[in-house]
Amino acid sequence: MAVENNAATLIRLSDSEHMLANPDEDIRGSKVVDNDGEDLGKVDDLLIDATERKVRMLRLEHGGILGIGGTPSFIPVDAVTAIDDVVHVGQSREHVTGAPHYDPDLVNADELYEELYRHYGYTPVRRSGNVAPEDPADRH
Repeated sequence: MAVENNAATLIRLSDSEHMLANPDEDIRGSKVVDNDGEDLGKVDDLLIDATERKVRMLRLEHGGILGIGGTPSFIPVDAVTAIDDVVHVGQSREHVTGAPHYDPDLVNADELYEELYRHYGYTPVRRSGNVAPEDPADRH
């Protein structure tokens, strides 16, 4: 199945020169919980649409010990239902952990973008360019 190459080009906010319009709304480092209040991990970074400069996904780090050896997951911002002391995601822990994972040796980034949105039940944002949810150089 051919995947249209018109998904948004995503870059990590921390790797860009962009800033959030309101720094008080920066949720990086915030705890993320599922729809039952179960801990899912912490927001490691925000992925922004490089063209429109809008946050499209959360990069969630979970597992590991003291922040080492964690596994990244990506959650579309559409799945966020509320933000207070924590970030609330309207999905179960099982659904989030069952999301497609990014391995640059096995998965095309464009396909992953489409799969992630489908997995969470949302329509992906369409733009020209490629998707890079994570720089392969960041992989250990």
